[in-house]
Amino acid sequence: MQDYGIGIFNAVLTKSALKKALKKKQITVNNVIATSATFINGGESITLSLIKEVSQNKKLVFKLEVLFEDDYLALIHKPAGILVSGNSFKTVANALPQNIIQSQHADATIPQPVHRLDFGTTGVLLVGKTSSSIRALNKLFEQRVVNKIYYAVTIGNMPAKGIISTTVDGKLAESNYTVCESVPSERFSTLNLVKLEPQTGRRHQLRKHLSGIGHPILGDKDYGIEHLILNGKGMYLHAYALTFVHPFTNKNINQIDPFPKRFKKLFTTLK
Repeated sequence: MQDYGIGIFNAVLTKSALKKALKKKQITVNNVIATSATFINGGESITLSLIKEVSQNKKLVFKLEVLFEDDYLALIHKPAGILVSGNSFKTVANALPQNIIQSQHADATIPQPVHRLDFGTTGVLLVGKTSSSIRALNKLFEQRVVNKIYYAVTIGNMPAKGIISTTVDGKLAESNYTVCESVPSERFSTLNLVKLEPQTGRRHQLRKHLSGIGHPILGDKDYGIEHLILNGKGMYLHAYALTFVHPFTNKNINQIDPFPKRFKKLFTTLK
């Protein structure tokens, strides 16, 4: 078979290609799997069955809204229902290369998020486009000179403003909040539009803080009140703005990501 089979099929035009096909058991003679020792007399039915191999480097096709971009960094809108990064195929990180223009700097690299937003959180996300910008932006977060503003919809009557200071994962966590508007709700008694200014960046900090004072975020299945969990509508937490000094141009960046429609449906001040 090894000598006779060369050139029979367009897909195996060389001896090495034929060897591979035989090794993968892709060739049959009279419906019997062939080997290199299979003898051909003439008149046999020879079949080649190729299995299409899936590329391990397949790309995620996912459209992202770019709010700002230059040759060093980008600010994008993170939609709900997608991880920023991780082992999953569908992540913001995997979708970035197709949505971000490649930097022209010598240390250009695959664009990379420099902070995290939860799976259910929407809003503005900062991305580095060069190795030096990724390091510089990470340093800004470490130095706590990136100002973040979030808005959430919370449940129940709560004080007009306050400071929540606790420990999260053994570290100090502090958040400032201001109630901007409250509306009556038949199911939840009261729903509040709350402005949040985290002073630290602990994991799930805002969600834990609001749950801890008895006013969890609407739709938060992890930290909500069991009989008041809203199913199917997602979590009402939005990263509204990021403010920082651009580490390379020294310009003040104040990027806002407008409120989602579902927030506007609840509060008149947003319409």
